[in-house]
Amino acid sequence: MTPGELALASGNHTPVTQFILLGFSNYPDLQEVLFGAFLFIYLMTVVGNLGMMALIFTDSRLHSPMYFFLSVLSFLDICYSSVVTPKLLVNFLSSDKSISFEGCVVQLTFFVVHVTAESFLLASMAYDRFMAICRPLHYGSVMTTGTCLQLVAASYAFGGVNSAIQTGNVFALPFCGPNQVTHYFCDIPALLHLACADTTTARVVQYIFSALVTLLPAAIILTSYSLVLAAIGRMRSATGREKALSTCASHFLAIAIFYGTVVFTYVQPHGSTNETNGQVVSIFYTIIIPMLNPFIYSLRNKEVKDALKKKLQINIFPC
Repeated sequence: MTPGELALASGNHTPVTQFILLGFSNYPDLQEVLFGAFLFIYLMTVVGNLGMMALIFTDSRLHSPMYFFLSVLSFLDICYSSVVTPKLLVNFLSSDKSISFEGCVVQLTFFVVHVTAESFLLASMAYDRFMAICRPLHYGSVMTTGTCLQLVAASYAFGGVNSAIQTGNVFALPFCGPNQVTHYFCDIPALLHLACADTTTARVVQYIFSALVTLLPAAIILTSYSLVLAAIGRMRSATGREKALSTCASHFLAIAIFYGTVVFTYVQPHGSTNETNGQVVSIFYTIIIPMLNPFIYSLRNKEVKDALKKKLQINIFPC
């Protein structure tokens, strides 16, 4: 039985007003080390993604749909990392690891909004590459500024809808006693584990909507890149093939890491992994991936590297 079911069976119906985020409390001797490591990663995330956004906005050579989507991706990475990491850093140094009930609702709401939006944004980026490589003659007329803005707005709309459903699905359940969350943030599986009610329906809802917001964009991405790879294979120019593969490889690497960890956490059958593995996997998509994305896209992209070199040369040697 889960802690919530045990509380229900024992007749404890005291409403929960706060949760305790246990996080990495099993490693008391490593709290300072972990604080330093995660602080460094968070600073790299913020600096790297802000730098990518600034570079794209200030260099006219990067004013294209692909880099517009990349700047939005950087914004999303900062947002959902900032929903989780600051509270985690505070908990490393504080004996009080509590978060209010309302704070937990807010954290989960904004986290799901931005993670879902990123899922659909990655699909939009794959569609952009499909149009650029497979339909180059129609690219300019289809991927207009208006279309790009609509795709970003749609990504956030899906994020808002999924967040409302998932958050409402969790917090419609009663929480009546056990309040120790075996995670470093208010995540859906960990919260369902504490609910003082039958969570079968809630878990089904979680699986269905988690699958929709991960597998549907993943299907779009796989279809787009399959067609892109087929088109690249038909290119006669070795230079053109190399450039197209370089761009798509960076996209696909970021996508594979993101969807692999999200599917592992939310779409797999309940109980098929232990809590420690769940936390380790969560670190990748909440903390590590937001830091890696700007480096993945910049280090494998010649246009970004050239723009960065030019900016550095201007700043270092203004004359």
